[in-house]
Amino acid sequence: MSGFRRQLPSMTALVVFEAAARQQSFTRAAVELGITQAAVSRQVQALESSLGFPLFRRMHRAIELTEPGRALAASMSEALGIVAQTVRTITSGRDAGELTISATVAFSHFWLLPKVSSFRRTDPDIKLKIVTQDPSVDLLRDEIDVAIRYGDGNWPDGRAILLFGDDVFPVCSPDYLAQRSAPDCVADLARHNLIASDAHEPTWVDWDHWLGAFGHGGERKNITLSCNFYTDALYAAMRGEGIALGWHRLVDDLLQRGQLVRVSVETLRPRSAYYVVLKHGAPKASVASFLNWIRTEADATPPKPLENSLFANENAPSGVGGGA
Repeated sequence: MSGFRRQLPSMTALVVFEAAARQQSFTRAAVELGITQAAVSRQVQALESSLGFPLFRRMHRAIELTEPGRALAASMSEALGIVAQTVRTITSGRDAGELTISATVAFSHFWLLPKVSSFRRTDPDIKLKIVTQDPSVDLLRDEIDVAIRYGDGNWPDGRAILLFGDDVFPVCSPDYLAQRSAPDCVADLARHNLIASDAHEPTWVDWDHWLGAFGHGGERKNITLSCNFYTDALYAAMRGEGIALGWHRLVDDLLQRGQLVRVSVETLRPRSAYYVVLKHGAPKASVASFLNWIRTEADATPPKPLENSLFANENAPSGVGGGA
């Protein structure tokens, strides 16, 4: 069997090509690699000559990957990401028992952290690090073992395993309802003080999506407070500022403790769901332990059946989902 050197073009050219493809610019790739733009262009041209087909379409002040170029760029990105992760692991002295988990701010705050003590009891030898941020991490490049995401389950940087779906319905504080009469229909709900939050990913359910699912998307809404994070919207709702959208899995404890109450019986179940996303390749033992634990926790607290539930379907607004 011949070695990789006989099967592959120049590794230098491949690395330069990956940077140019990711940056979508020879100039930006040159800055990243610390070489000249002309050197990037020469390496890419040499690679194209070696392969026998173009990898980029050269346009006026822009480049665009060809179909073969996109295929090679995807493979190079994944391969270099795996190599980089391995190098970081063996040179940084990371404990093999350490587990780094990425989650959104809301999921971490309202679901993961309240339950994580049971994982510590189950696997006390595993050192846990939780990275909380709403923008998705890149599992090919970041030092993350497990990402918990909301979406359609299609992410190129890892293998997605379904965790659970969720239901979305309006919530507010008991004091808010005590001071105002409860809305008697969805149309009446739109006239109450509504709390919105910014969308950090395309499957977010906002008030337009939710009201539209019940036939009231085009009506005027009284949004009196808008927050950058979903967590802030829920805290504002708990303080009596108005009505926010609640994801059942995230607000269940708040409902049980009476800090929030449901405002209406209508609920929307989006097509999107929560997933555990694992790095490509064989996971380490601590990942398997965490996966077993989180599946058990998810199965232990399923959402209760809800009345007047509307499941998102082909007629629902495109991209309806929850970005919590």
